[in-house]
Amino acid sequence: MRDPNWIAAGGAEGQPSGRTAEHRGAADGGESAALLDADDPTLIEACLQGRRDAFDIIVQRHQRQVYLVCYRFVGTHEDASDLAQDVFVRAWRGLRGFKGNSALATWLYRISVNVSLNRVASKAPRLEPLERVERADHRIERADATLLRAERAAEVRAAIARLPRKQRATLILRAYHDLPHDQIAAILGSSVGTVKANFFHALANLKKLLQA
Repeated sequence: MRDPNWIAAGGAEGQPSGRTAEHRGAADGGESAALLDADDPTLIEACLQGRRDAFDIIVQRHQRQVYLVCYRFVGTHEDASDLAQDVFVRAWRGLRGFKGNSALATWLYRISVNVSLNRVASKAPRLEPLERVERADHRIERADATLLRAERAAEVRAAIARLPRKQRATLILRAYHDLPHDQIAAILGSSVGTVKANFFHALANLKKLLQA
């Protein structure tokens, strides 16, 4: 994955600067270092006051989960990294419109899902043959077993990519990220009952696709 500050590559106007929070802490008399342990609302308020270093900390704190959500949709490290960058650029630009009705993590999940769904709708996913996030332990598994598991993982990802949009998003957030139903409902803008139904139908459809 790219450096935590890759969203500022090129120093585009209106985006976070690319210096790390530690570097700014030294340059600004420790002001940035004081934000390292701040909660998300405090960081958001600092961002709205023009503190771009505060957004660097938000990126460092949430980038892994954003990347993993994107990866589950697109299936390659390169595409997931590009999407994660897009998520944080959109978050920076839209931060003033964030009302705080949900947690910052939930808001970032929502942006990640929307950006990812738009990407997969515009192009067929390129699935990598090996799982980069959950690699097999070659010390305890035979090579042929590892290969079979990798092939099966590719089949599962391909099947998930064929699910309807809401079912796909629900399955990814529930099965891979273990999010509670109420948070998934907030991310997708639906009810808990709808989330439970989508998850049930997603599992049933996934089973049919794999059997076929």
